[in-house]
Amino acid sequence: MRFWTGVTDNRWYDFLSRRPHLDEVNFWHPGGSAPFNTLPPGTPFLFKLKAPHHHLAGGAFFVKFESLPLRLAWDAFGEKNGAATFEEFAALIMGARGRAGPTADIGCSILSEPFFFPRDAWIPVAEQFSRNIVTGKSFDTATEEGRALWSEIDLTIARLRVGPSVVAENPVRFGEPAFVRPRLGQGAFRALVTNAYGRRCAITGESTLPVLEAAHIKPVAESGPNDTRNGLLLRSDFHRLFDLGLVTVDVSHRVVVSARIKEQWFNGKAYNSLHGAALKSLPEHPDDRPLPEYLRWHNESIFERVA
Repeated sequence: MRFWTGVTDNRWYDFLSRRPHLDEVNFWHPGGSAPFNTLPPGTPFLFKLKAPHHHLAGGAFFVKFESLPLRLAWDAFGEKNGAATFEEFAALIMGARGRAGPTADIGCSILSEPFFFPRDAWIPVAEQFSRNIVTGKSFDTATEEGRALWSEIDLTIARLRVGPSVVAENPVRFGEPAFVRPRLGQGAFRALVTNAYGRRCAITGESTLPVLEAAHIKPVAESGPNDTRNGLLLRSDFHRLFDLGLVTVDVSHRVVVSARIKEQWFNGKAYNSLHGAALKSLPEHPDDRPLPEYLRWHNESIFERVA
């Protein structure tokens, strides 16, 4: 099994380690890329602190790497970016990169179900990291070095009872593990849906990012998951109409507008003109497109139900 140890900003770690029960974090990078952006979902991602602390101090599970505008990263993850305010977050980025406007893209490694070790349980790794390693290092339990390090990590996790069982089997005791698809949090949902739709409203094609919102087809309150297949990127007014049941999308990806808009408000031309139109934007990857079962649920359970 391969696992990644990412060189971690100590201020990011200190801030987040004092906030227990987080479901996700954004492990950001000042630039728009990272050398580990193709890790398989569910890969263990350990936090290796910067000098003077050459230790592993916790970890999480890799979900996906995305490039996001600085402002969107803050709106999606908030304090899970490792800062209390947007201004503090931007200052961290500027300190690492020198300049960062709110529309500038940064790299975001979205991590699920983070865990943090108390200081007396930190694992020393100075011998495994040379001074010129500034981003991180991959290990493999097929090697003696990787197997020994993972054994120590695994024992620490078991002793402290931290870290959910995203790795279904322990590779030290049972051989190669099977990765479980990590659960997405609300921030990951927003980020992944936004980029899956090419930062364009599914219905109108609008690309003004501040007015675009990630909408659940089946709401979380109705057991709908934070999953791109349960999401649509919508302009804010269409998001509101969608949630109210005045607009829906059928399984052929065509817009359906309720007659009630015209009946109750005697207008709605801008909306009625889109009735029957094909979606302007859909995820390029089929695995990110809306599942028919969620669309049918919205068609049958929400559409034309007016609050």
